[in-house]
Amino acid sequence: MYIPFDKVHHIGFISTRFAGTDGVSLETEKWARVFEKERFKCFYFAGELDRDPSCSFLSPKAHFMEPEIRTIFNTAFGVDTYGVRDRALTTQIHTIKDLLKDQLYDFIAKFNIDLLVPENALTIPLNIPLGLAITELIAETGLPCIAHHHDFFWERQQFKANSVWDYLNMAFPPHLPTIRHVVISSSASNQLSLRTGISSTIIPNVMDFENPPAPPDEYTDDVRQALGLAADEKLILQPTRVVKRKGIENAIELVSRLGIKSRLVISHASGDEGHDYEQRVIDYSRRMGVDTLFVSDIINDQRGTTADGRKIYTLNDIYHHADFITYPSTVEGFGNAFLEAVYFRKPIMVNRYSIYTFDIKPKGFQAVEIDGYVTEDAVAQTQALLQTASMRQKMVENNYRLAKQFYSYSVLHKKLMNLMI
Repeated sequence: MYIPFDKVHHIGFISTRFAGTDGVSLETEKWARVFEKERFKCFYFAGELDRDPSCSFLSPKAHFMEPEIRTIFNTAFGVDTYGVRDRALTTQIHTIKDLLKDQLYDFIAKFNIDLLVPENALTIPLNIPLGLAITELIAETGLPCIAHHHDFFWERQQFKANSVWDYLNMAFPPHLPTIRHVVISSSASNQLSLRTGISSTIIPNVMDFENPPAPPDEYTDDVRQALGLAADEKLILQPTRVVKRKGIENAIELVSRLGIKSRLVISHASGDEGHDYEQRVIDYSRRMGVDTLFVSDIINDQRGTTADGRKIYTLNDIYHHADFITYPSTVEGFGNAFLEAVYFRKPIMVNRYSIYTFDIKPKGFQAVEIDGYVTEDAVAQTQALLQTASMRQKMVENNYRLAKQFYSYSVLHKKLMNLMI
């Protein structure tokens, strides 16, 4: 597909939400920044938005947590579906699909959209009607489209038992001539080609490594105090949501075995995947004798004040004060937390999830590695890094140099512009 670069002026991003600090929202903001640098104007369609209202189109049914959309999801996926779909579910899906498609047409007309960029909306089926609506709209209009895929449904166990295989094969993702597909890892590219015959471009997640983070300011001077840390206590940061695939038990075990006065700080809440695993983490922390803090109530994408008068910090504020980062995920679409640790020059423990193993590590990055469980060697390496400044410095500077080469905004800019010719 040829995208007429000189005729594209208005870009329309589409997703279930563009708000907060989830990976899709953050990466969309980076793409928009690159497009705007080239003087394109960016507009947003989603079920939740924290963008400027003048360039936004809010559609409540586009959100994956909208009650009717959630009911569709819960009905379509699960072991008790036996692959059979009730006709009433089909009718419900298509009714909402038609509503969303009408709204997408309105979005395109209102902002004179020349190029669509669905962000994970054609990738993971949290909102089936939205995926179908986007697919039909592209088929009907022939609008050029760059579909940005973060994590496919076949990568998640929860999507394998379902009654909507026809919709998954149709729209997650669709195989249409005016769509260029972008994935964030070589594994995703290989699987997309193998399963669908669709070719893709790999554009990894990035950070602004050409511009290091500003040093901490006075606002963050009391971070350790706000977290209740003693002066001699290490801040071990788990910068993720509390969900099963994050493997937080391994972070707890590592802290338990360090023999160094430490506290594990978990930055995000469990979110939309329930609270059973959070209770598991609480119980396991108690059993392992680890003081684990859940601090999502005082971490947000903007500084501020809680209802009871406590300061709210950004995740960046917390990174500045962290001594060590744990990232024991079993599955990740890419691994933004890894890049964040590198950006803030922090040593990190990583479980050898596939994208790290095949795309990140071969470039020369250094980390304390585990492969499903915490070893004596991982404990010893972490102890040494916490206690030896020169060792930490060597690791984090090596990682930063490599990240600037492979995962910087300049890399994103080059690859995005190559898609437009």
